Amino acid sequence: MSEVYKGISWNRQKITYDLILWSGIVVYLAVFMGLTVALYPSATAETLLIRGFGTAALILLHIVLITGPLSRLDARFLPLLYNRRHMGVTTFLLGLVHAVVATFQFHGFGETNPLVSILISNTRFFSVPDFPFQVLGLVALIILFLMAVSSHDFWLKNLTAPVWKGLHMLVYVAYALLVGHVVLGVLQSETNPVLAGALLVGLVVVIGLHITAAGRESVNDRETEKGDDGFVRICHADEIPENKAVTRVVAGERVAVFRYEGKISAVSNVCQHQNGPLGEGEIIDGCITCPWHGFQYDPTTGASPPPFNEKVPTFEVKVENGEVSVSGSPCEPGTHVEPAHIDEGDNG
Repeated sequence: MSEVYKGISWNRQKITYDLILWSGIVVYLAVFMGLTVALYPSATAETLLIRGFGTAALILLHIVLITGPLSRLDARFLPLLYNRRHMGVTTFLLGLVHAVVATFQFHGFGETNPLVSILISNTRFFSVPDFPFQVLGLVALIILFLMAVSSHDFWLKNLTAPVWKGLHMLVYVAYALLVGHVVLGVLQSETNPVLAGALLVGLVVVIGLHITAAGRESVNDRETEKGDDGFVRICHADEIPENKAVTRVVAGERVAVFRYEGKISAVSNVCQHQNGPLGEGEIIDGCITCPWHGFQYDPTTGASPPPFNEKVPTFEVKVENGEVSVSGSPCEPGTHVEPAHIDEGDNG
């Protein structure tokens, strides 16, 4: 977290992460180009660059897309999620090299502007064999560009979280466009069972992990009706791990119910930074800490500690005979709510 927008020096963790990321890319490109030259000695340098950087970008995009569900399924993947923006920007840069070389190779020698040439040289949109697949790649690259340039928290703050999140959800549109770009492009022009098989496996993994993660979340998304007192039963107190939370749906909203120091507090599950799941975080130094990027909130007020000003809604909580219940009506973001206390007899 940063109070102001300023340049932040790379720390050891960031340097290590980026070194591993770029070292992996360099190794991949070297192996890919070496094998291509060995198998196809007549391949030109332009072809090596186009296919090497294109496949590298597509592989990295798959990693970007599966990082989210993997982190929901196993907390050990959270470091990847924390640094996912690095992967996203790198994906765009790899795709940009691929696009620049391909545009120069196929559209750079005529009198028409190369970008205009991409748009007008082939307009057979209703022909599968002759579909202008390069247009799909261009639109996908524009989406990745918008995501890359807006990746800094400056844009998150000024665009607002919902708009920023909506923009970055377009990554799925970019992915679909790129799958079409490959299927209607290289897989039409030549038979490549390895590429086709890899693309199919990647698609199945992306969809499968998202469905699996959504299925796990759906278990806690079954809303319980309010009681006569307006409260919704959540669980027994001893079902909540110390300094952690359980997540339930209350009044159509996911609520994170935390247990700490013999007390219970409940806040909205949605972090104000990037809509991260607060209920999957834990209480550190007295504050609810989002597992995605470390944003913190006071469990009794839902407000970030000074000088930060993020706030989430809070909920009234009560514990009776060890049973935890949450009010069906949220309080205004930042409202102080006295935590419910757990009596010794309420445990187990």
